[in-house]
Amino acid sequence: MRVAVVGVGLIGGSVALAARARAGAHVTGWDPGDGVLDAAVARGALDVPAASLAEAVGDAEVVVVGVPVARLAEAVGEALAAAPAAAVVTDVGSTKRAVTQAAAADPRFIGGHPLAGAESAGVAHARADLFDGATWYLTPTPRTEGVRYDRLYRFLCALGARPQALDAATHDQVMAAVSHLPHVLANVLVAQAARALDEGGETLPAVGPSFRDATRVAGAPSAVWADIYASNADALGRLLDDTIVRLGEVRATLAAGDAAAVAAWNDAAGDDRRRLLEAQLTGSDVVELRVSVPNRPGVVAELALALGRASVNITDMALYPAADHATGVIALWVAGEQAASTAAGLVAGLGLPVVRSAPGGRRGDERREAG
Repeated sequence: MRVAVVGVGLIGGSVALAARARAGAHVTGWDPGDGVLDAAVARGALDVPAASLAEAVGDAEVVVVGVPVARLAEAVGEALAAAPAAAVVTDVGSTKRAVTQAAAADPRFIGGHPLAGAESAGVAHARADLFDGATWYLTPTPRTEGVRYDRLYRFLCALGARPQALDAATHDQVMAAVSHLPHVLANVLVAQAARALDEGGETLPAVGPSFRDATRVAGAPSAVWADIYASNADALGRLLDDTIVRLGEVRATLAAGDAAAVAAWNDAAGDDRRRLLEAQLTGSDVVELRVSVPNRPGVVAELALALGRASVNITDMALYPAADHATGVIALWVAGEQAASTAAGLVAGLGLPVVRSAPGGRRGDERREAG
């Protein structure tokens, strides 16, 4: 497989390392930063450093764009202009609406976002195991072709990731809640604590584990996060408004001295956290679903998005086209009986015939790529 990485920082460099080590890929890379390509070659991330973006993607089967969020739409556009007609182009940006809208007319683009990172940036800190077990969101559109989605899905699985489909708007709303808002709140907490100490004339004390845990992401690199906040400002703003309302309610409860209400509020938070964590566990048996589909653009994306919105994680998938290529079967493997029942209902609701196997895992020897 020929892979091109545009922007060889921590994420792009880790993609390149994993692609070479785990997918047997030949990786070409380009980055405009001074000395970045030399560092990437020294790190073992690239087979070939390219002199330009166009040169890097010119013969690629998979293109991964890893530039900062503010430059994503432009870089993806340049990659699509230079990439082969058969390529699939993706990105690793933390927000998806802007870049997906900018590239919506081109069926070769499928937005992506790995939930992985590290405290330090740059290709020097890239790791081939960075994506092991990590959710990797994909944001296909109605124009997405099944063959390209399948190729990208398999590539990401080879890197160690767990791809999951979401539409771009839902992705940005979810990320605002579970990533962007926590960063904002962490910044506010450390600012409040520092100001209180400054005003009291006290020296900084040792902080407890709860404060350290709640503020671990405070002051994340502005070169990355300023663009993320700006690119998702509307979704983040709505959540901040809701947070302000909720804090006001807590304040009113405390002022009223209602101990039972305070305890109920605290218990509810514990229950919510437990549900959120349990939703991420996927240790159940794998169930296979075989879905009969017409051969039309967007059908794979339609299925993946329907399951993604319901938080049904597809642990694997394969395409089996009929001989006449007019119809085919999509095999989906999902973890657990409950998830399988949910998935089967969703698929049937789309008007597509679905056959469900007994638990026991996938049959990898049956897989083959669609033509």
